Amino acid sequence: MTEAAADERATAALARALARALRPGDVVALEGDLGAGKTTFARAAIAAFAAEAGSPPPEVPSPTFTLVQTYDFPRATIWHFDLYRIERPEDALELGIEEALAEGIALIEWPERLGPLLPARHIAVRISFGETPDARRIDIAAPPGPAARLAAAFAA
Repeated sequence: MTEAAADERATAALARALARALRPGDVVALEGDLGAGKTTFARAAIAAFAAEAGSPPPEVPSPTFTLVQTYDFPRATIWHFDLYRIERPEDALELGIEEALAEGIALIEWPERLGPLLPARHIAVRISFGETPDARRIDIAAPPGPAARLAAAFAA
């Protein structure tokens, strides 16, 4: 599925729709060039979980330096990873990525740094620059189970 987002608000709306479909065990691989909007997308998805829980949106700093941030919600714990600075896929094991993949929802920026540790059954979200400075093209691909949930969430 390919979606065009004219601006940051439209990108956030797509992230909120995706968040409605996520379940524990889901892995979202946020791909894109530096500055494309991966963290913006993750922030909007996390804010959607907060809204669902009746809470104000949490502060969602970019995990560029901390490498991982966690957010506990009634439906699931969100693990937000930024793997830009890891040198080897095994370095992600020290961040608790195995627990995140098994029990929570993982939003992973720079997922290619995981190499073979990235689960084959992940939701790929590729964010590309659009025709204007604020526009983005968002390509989403998912395996069958999550794909059906995504289709329903985007149709709602």
